[in-house]
Amino acid sequence: MKKILLSLIFVWSLSPVFGQVGQHGPLRVTENGHYLEYRDGTPFFWLGDTAWELFHRLTMEEIERYLDNRKAKGFNVIQAVVLAEMDGLQKPNRYGEVPFHHLDPSQPNENYFQLVDSVVQMAQRKGLFMGLLPTWGDKVTLLWGKGPVVFNAANAYDYGLWIGRRYKKYSHVIWILGGDRPAMKDSVDWRPVWRSMAKGLLEGSGPNVLIAYHPWGGELSSSQYIHTEPWLTLNMMQSGHGSGHDVEVWKMVERDWNLLPAKPTLDAEPNYEDHPVNPWPKWDPANGYYRDYDVRKQTYRSVFAGACGVTYGHHSIWQFWSPREEPINHADRYWTEALDRPGAFQVGYLRRLMESRPLSERIPDDRLIETGEGVKGEYMTAFRDRQGRYLMVYLPVGRCLTVNSSSLQATEVVGWWFDPKSGKATLIGRLTNTGHITCTPPTLGVGHDWVLVLDDPKARFAEPGQATK
Repeated sequence: MKKILLSLIFVWSLSPVFGQVGQHGPLRVTENGHYLEYRDGTPFFWLGDTAWELFHRLTMEEIERYLDNRKAKGFNVIQAVVLAEMDGLQKPNRYGEVPFHHLDPSQPNENYFQLVDSVVQMAQRKGLFMGLLPTWGDKVTLLWGKGPVVFNAANAYDYGLWIGRRYKKYSHVIWILGGDRPAMKDSVDWRPVWRSMAKGLLEGSGPNVLIAYHPWGGELSSSQYIHTEPWLTLNMMQSGHGSGHDVEVWKMVERDWNLLPAKPTLDAEPNYEDHPVNPWPKWDPANGYYRDYDVRKQTYRSVFAGACGVTYGHHSIWQFWSPREEPINHADRYWTEALDRPGAFQVGYLRRLMESRPLSERIPDDRLIETGEGVKGEYMTAFRDRQGRYLMVYLPVGRCLTVNSSSLQATEVVGWWFDPKSGKATLIGRLTNTGHITCTPPTLGVGHDWVLVLDDPKARFAEPGQATK
């Protein structure tokens, strides 16, 4: 088996090099503390995908197919778990290897980690960042799942140091702790374990590595318990799929935005496309599935509320359901059939929209919406540019609205409607700016979501969703 893995590494090391990560340098937090950028100052919009079981359930050929598909759609961060959730310590990967000998973190299995090495290198060549979870949370905090718990404060440090050193040279690796578990619950505190693992990662990878924490659903955010931890670079939340439609993720993001010290935040697990709607744990497909419209509403509203990006997820892809595996929670199609679902394209349109205007000067401001605001499924979110060059409003339901446009200093502004379903923009034209502008989108009602974009013409922006020269 070792010879097979070594030959795989050699083959993929000869793959064509394109879109190398690193042309702008590694990532860092912007000066204002809310967003991410490359070391040369180029803004970075996090568009992630949940590929939790990537190392555990796929062959290298399948992994390359998956990465190529995600790259083509505009994803730039792949979130995958080194010690996988689905019995990842005891059930072998596709090459018959488990991560540790005798379930002992001090005895890593080199054959297993060579596959992880190969994927990290492949992602680098394809221009993709890897959001690596050193372990799923059930290896620290069981609560539910397979486990077993194998980490304590002492060996968590050793493992963090070891794996941090292993991937130190890869500037496209972002570390994510937590793995769907709380940092503390009631009187039980697991922060010392995660703190030790983070300490090891920092000593192994270097002080400039980015570290996030992926909490379980239902919490406000990782900020609820660990915001002030010095090792935490950015916060994450999981608005998830366990509390029905239209979880108020915009309030979760707003809370993080107002914390000090300022740190970037994002929804790292909104509702998965094609996941049953019913509250956890009684998933029942008879009550329907989340579809692309649900995905758009949550991803847009979290980003417009001030998040530094967002992570998409598909229910069949996170688990890589195939004829080889039993479906989890009523997955309704194999992962290969889920690669091109509408939501996966549409979050790429979101990234293009955000990158068509200055990213790092955004100020979330729902006070821009004077009339037309709704609640829950109809709730609009908005932001403006710090320099007064543009503003955007997301309408989850098509309806007339009036916008406070006083942040735009021009007496005339250029208006656009951007369609989140197609990624196409429609020019409204020149609008007189009296400080209040009323607009009606091209289509109305539930299922017809739109983005209103108002620009100062002096900024000479391209149409929304297109790169400005």
